[in-house]
Amino acid sequence: MTVSIAILVGFLVDLWLADPVWMPHPVVIMGRCITRMETFLRKQFPATEQGERKAGCVLAAILPLATLAFTEIVCWGAFWLHPILGMIVQVVWCWQALAVKGLAVESRNVYRCLAEENLPAARKAVSRIVGRDTQALSEEGVAKAAVETVAENFSDGVVAPLFYMVIGGAPLALCYKAVNTMDSMVGYKNERYLHFGRAAAKLDDVANYLPSRLAALFWIAAAALTGQNAPKAWHIWRRDRRNHASPNSAQTESACAGALGVQLAGPAYYFGEYYDKPTIGNPERPVEPQDILRANRMLFAASFLAVAAGIALRSGILLLLR
Repeated sequence: MTVSIAILVGFLVDLWLADPVWMPHPVVIMGRCITRMETFLRKQFPATEQGERKAGCVLAAILPLATLAFTEIVCWGAFWLHPILGMIVQVVWCWQALAVKGLAVESRNVYRCLAEENLPAARKAVSRIVGRDTQALSEEGVAKAAVETVAENFSDGVVAPLFYMVIGGAPLALCYKAVNTMDSMVGYKNERYLHFGRAAAKLDDVANYLPSRLAALFWIAAAALTGQNAPKAWHIWRRDRRNHASPNSAQTESACAGALGVQLAGPAYYFGEYYDKPTIGNPERPVEPQDILRANRMLFAASFLAVAAGIALRSGILLLLR
């Protein structure tokens, strides 16, 4: 029951505190490790396609395994010292592995700027949570970017870490976060990372394959609970869930687009380079700032459903094994 309690308490603390700026976060530490390891590994392997791929494979193997080993040792040591200390460590790391309130807060900052008709501020706010270039986005483009990131990050910021928590507690959840952080830093198909980041990107695809599909189902259920169009969410998910270069990114985006009756994705600029991405959903109406709030309501409803399902599943399995 320790892990189930840690998941529930960690989730509730995330809803309460999000990620305080004063508190060291594992993802920040992982990011620093990735930067240093990249610098070191590039010096150890030749600057060829094959050399960069080998270096990237070493990074993709070492960071997640080292994260898992370190966190398992810390958790085991904490429980050995005292069960309450062990529980505290699990709770803190489960909390830090989740990103429900942080995602909602950042996206609502975008909504607030749009509501105040301050488009430059809205562009700046949305740039904090998306990877695309935002300096030329229209009001609709800013709103669409915010809705997309709420939907997409529900998968890798909530359901995926929760999925791995249910299986292996906080250590496995943080191992997943290491994989996801690597992909966000080196998993780009540009000149610098096309070969070096290949292993990290593929590993992230594998790690998110099942969680992203579960996330889409939770999102469809949340659409029904929040008064959005659940049948259309199901239809668009079935139709457009593969409309992305990644096998996972369009899963929740398509469910969200259908629930709201809008069209998401499409062409965008990243680091000044144009990408002709396919669209997701039907353009029944323009995306509007209120859609950010609608997406947030679905985010919270889907998160509660996912946590309840995860705890119930883990508890049921443990009872069967007794």
